[in-house]
Amino acid sequence: MKRAATESASIEDSIGVNTKQVNLVERNPTPNGYQLLNPNYVGKHNAFDLVALANEIQNADLAVNNQSGKLSLILDQIRFLQSQAHQILRDIKTDINLHQAACNFKKVPGKIYYLYQRESGQCYFSMLSPQEWGMSLSHKFLGGYRLEMDQTWTPLDRIGEVDAKKQITKKLIQSSNIAESFRSIAYSDEPMSS
Repeated sequence: MKRAATESASIEDSIGVNTKQVNLVERNPTPNGYQLLNPNYVGKHNAFDLVALANEIQNADLAVNNQSGKLSLILDQIRFLQSQAHQILRDIKTDINLHQAACNFKKVPGKIYYLYQRESGQCYFSMLSPQEWGMSLSHKFLGGYRLEMDQTWTPLDRIGEVDAKKQITKKLIQSSNIAESFRSIAYSDEPMSS
């Protein structure tokens, strides 16, 4: 057995094949209980057999490396989902803070409200924009938000993006052929922002 391993190493060196350690299967001189006539003859290999075995090992290594590429793709997807989860948690915190702002009227989904802060630090919603207040605006303007049907808040600068996503969703729901809808969205000229 040791002789075969050293023979394989010396043959590899003489041929110039650079491979990893080759692990050969142990010989069984009595397979299924039958004695082989000459176990040494059955276990002999020539140089070409070892080269073929080395090529198979190299191909197996390449296949394993390809599988690790798939794992890195899954890892990238996990990271993307984690970042989306963190964004959702930040949005929830923002929505909760906005719902806790003082307000003297009933907030209606679909309407835009403007958030201000008094000198005392109290935040409150108003129906008036800073332009409508004009020169009489004495409080700090923090931003404008639209209240959505699901009670989330959309900042003014993201309303167009949110509406575009709603339109795409509406098209998909109304379409009788969803696969065709996905194709038309994928090949449209409009960039889809996230």
